[in-house]
Amino acid sequence: MRRADRLFQIVQYLRAGRLLTAKILAERLEVSERTIYRDIADLQGSGVPIDGEAGVGYLLRQGYDLPPLMFNRDEMAALVIGARIVSAWGGVKMALAAQEALVKIEAVLPRETQGSFTRTPVYAIDFQMGEKLRQRLDILDDAINQRALLDISYFDAAKDQTKRTIEPLGLYFWGKVWTLVAWCQMRDDFRSFRIDRIGELKTTDQIFPHTKGKTLTDYLAKMVHEEGINLPDSIKPGRL
Repeated sequence: MRRADRLFQIVQYLRAGRLLTAKILAERLEVSERTIYRDIADLQGSGVPIDGEAGVGYLLRQGYDLPPLMFNRDEMAALVIGARIVSAWGGVKMALAAQEALVKIEAVLPRETQGSFTRTPVYAIDFQMGEKLRQRLDILDDAINQRALLDISYFDAAKDQTKRTIEPLGLYFWGKVWTLVAWCQMRDDFRSFRIDRIGELKTTDQIFPHTKGKTLTDYLAKMVHEEGINLPDSIKPGRL
């Protein structure tokens, strides 16, 4: 858990109005009590009205609340459209997460803007994403996050099959086609694989290291400098 997420979660626990000790918070957040003491001190220093002390427990002073999220109309539309695209073209877990995120965001918006949150008249329609492909996206996403080696069979445009062991690095959506960027051990280089052309797919127990020259940032830099591809600002090497 990121530190910013942990600080936010501490405030959420304290908002319940009960006295919580550092030990209880540490157990819930799976960190040490010393970490909780530091986090509480940082929250108090930034103006969050937390009362209490080490060895006794902590309370959030009544009347304090987190400020509501403020989005303008265009920002809200972008969030809704993005969630609809993920729901239509993403994996099963991705789609569920997108919908749950929208519910959470709408719940903390000012009441006067909640009604217009989901009325954005832009939709994403799925005609090609079968259940098998959706599940495969979730498997690949998990493998990327865990840095797990994959054994795959792959069919090229001529339907010739090869067996590969790859290090999955990133997923890219091209409008109708998802591709997996990976380091291919057979080719000893970066390769892109269309998800719909992957046959057998096996996640191994082997974890590949973060090796300089073989990362997603290295791949993007190669595309920029060697292939002359103009990447969007959001995925340029310096943003990763």
